[in-house]
Amino acid sequence: MEIVSREKSILGRIVEARRESIAHRKRVLPDVALKIAAGKVAAPRDFPGALERSGYNVIAELKKGSPSRGVLRAEYAPEALATSLERGGAAALSVLTEEEFFFGSLADLKEARKAVQIPVLRKDFIVDPWQVWETRAVGADAFLLIAAILSDAELRELLELGRTLGMEALVEVHSREELGRTVAAGARIIGVNNRDLRDFQVRIETSLELVEAIPEECIAVSESGLRTGEDLARLRSAGFDAFLIGERLMEAADPGDELRGLLGAAGAARPAD
Repeated sequence: MEIVSREKSILGRIVEARRESIAHRKRVLPDVALKIAAGKVAAPRDFPGALERSGYNVIAELKKGSPSRGVLRAEYAPEALATSLERGGAAALSVLTEEEFFFGSLADLKEARKAVQIPVLRKDFIVDPWQVWETRAVGADAFLLIAAILSDAELRELLELGRTLGMEALVEVHSREELGRTVAAGARIIGVNNRDLRDFQVRIETSLELVEAIPEECIAVSESGLRTGEDLARLRSAGFDAFLIGERLMEAADPGDELRGLLGAAGAARPAD
């Protein structure tokens, strides 16, 4: 129980820090200026379309570190990593932009997106409409929403705002209750996080337990703890359309080669539809 309480406090501290950061940034960059900036960037790339192809659609994640693992990759060059992962077969990229706990930045996302042609998702703790406008202003094509930290009304508001800006959100859930709320809110892309944010334990079975409750018309994504071709083949067979993989790739000397090998192993384990 001590571990659970500690990790709960980490999530709470992350969200609290994010709200404080947003309050400061709003004073520096008013809504009007942010909306003007959002209107000047290139149109979003098709994130949902990238996840609906036949085969193993991997959202490859650029992540320098995390609260549970510390620094994963000391030499962290977003442009080179993005290029490598695109060449390795990534369908899309996810870039961590939270600064204090994950060592990321919006500059990382902009650098990565300029280097590739595939869609790029902003992964952060988004709790305010201002952040959705900010996401579009830096050129992201999609963004993450975490059901556990949002009310039903907030979830609907942020989903709808994203769509008015041409972006579809990946909504992350970990339980059947969160999944029900997410479906009711109208999410089109649903990610099952195999990592429990309460204790940071990873169970691929979480995806397998929830996939049948994800509506057929939604895009189903399995996230966290995916390390082998057999993992991807098993989840694809269960009904998942895409897979978010970060730590396995960031720990590799050459992330692109690592991804290429993982995709090859998945295809050998079980042919994708």
